[in-house]
Formats: sequence, structure tokens, C-alpha cells
Amino acid sequence: MSNTIVITGANRGIGLAMAKLWKARGERVIATCREPSRVLQELGVEVIDGIDVSREDGVINLRSGLGNTKVDMLFNNAGMMQNETVEQMDYNQIREQFEVNTLGPLRVTLGLLDHLHDGSKVGLMTSRMGSIADNTSGGRYGYRISKAGLNAAGKSLAHDLKPKGIAVAILHPGWVQTDMTGNSGNLTAEQAAANLIERMDELSLDNTGTFWHSDGSVLPW
Repeated sequence: MSNTIVITGANRGIGLAMAKLWKARGERVIATCREPSRVLQELGVEVIDGIDVSREDGVINLRSGLGNTKVDMLFNNAGMMQNETVEQMDYNQIREQFEVNTLGPLRVTLGLLDHLHDGSKVGLMTSRMGSIADNTSGGRYGYRISKAGLNAAGKSLAHDLKPKGIAVAILHPGWVQTDMTGNSGNLTAEQAAANLIERMDELSLDNTGTFWHSDGSVLPW
């Protein structure tokens, strides 16, 4: 029996690759985005556009698009990265990244609680750049702050949703060749997507709340 999977930010990159792989596996994929790319439209999955995770009306649009659909897996993939340094600080950029990267996944997950059920799984796309212990280079203030915040939110969600039978994974994709990294990574989007799907398959109430690298190793907070 196929699962119903909702992916945010699925118009390109890792989200698009995950949609493609899950569809090939026979899952029912519902891809969400602000504006659908041509590649996503041609993929043959269900698409709900007009979804800006940084806005409450984006979640309202998503709930409306889903109707009474029950969701077996929610993967919060939508995110953004900008650059701030001590010499060039931009607090508005930091606020924007916090809205998208931290509050966005929290807003979507809580907004879809009525669609989730006992046995559902939630994936949060974070980054090892949100690890305080792993920070050896500084910089990227907004991205690091927003992903550290997402890690904290994910850990709390894992505790709070466990009584409902819902497991939460906090996942770093690796260094991936996407627009966000300037295509400079050592993994293709398809390779990262396959690893992330494997982690979601392994997710359970026994390991909920774990901060994983997509290769399966556990990352430091």
C-alpha cells in the first residue's frame, strides 16, 4: 500500500529529487512550492502551489489544497541560505531566514497536525551548520542561527508528538550540488535524496528526535 507524502519546496533541487524517487517507488507524492518549475509539472505528481512557508496564509492554502487527505509523511524541505559576516551584517536577511528555515517547518507541521495520524513521520531538513559543536569557521549568521533554531524546535516536536504516534527526523542532507551551494557539493541531489529517503524509512518512535547526517551518522548538537 502506497504512502501519501507531502514535500515542501519541491520545485527544484533535493525536494524535486525526493519527489521523483518516491513517485518511482509507487508513493502518492504531493509536491508543494511557491511557483512550480516546468520539471516539477512534468513529473506527474500532485502539485499544490502558492505555498510560502514563511506566511500563515501559505499554510492555510496548503490545508485547503489537501482537503481531507491524511498524510503519512511530511518532509519539510523548503529553505534558504544567505550570507552575513561581522563586516557585513544584515539583520533583515537573518529575520527572513528565520521565518523560512525555523518558523516555516514549525508552522507547516503544526498546521497539518489534523492531517497526520498515529504512524505518520515528519522530516525536517536542517544542516550541520546549525550544530554549535561543529561550528569551526563562523560566518553565515542567519543560516546557522535559523538551523540551530530548527534543531531545537525539532527536538521539542519529537517529544510532543511522540504520544500521538508521530516520529520526527532532523536531517542534514550532506554537501549537495544545488543552487544553494552553487553546485559545489560532493553529492548530487539524487544521491542526497536517496540517502534522506533511507533515513525516513528507518525513522521510528524509538529513534525520533535524532539529528542525522543523511549517511546515517549522528551529528553533534
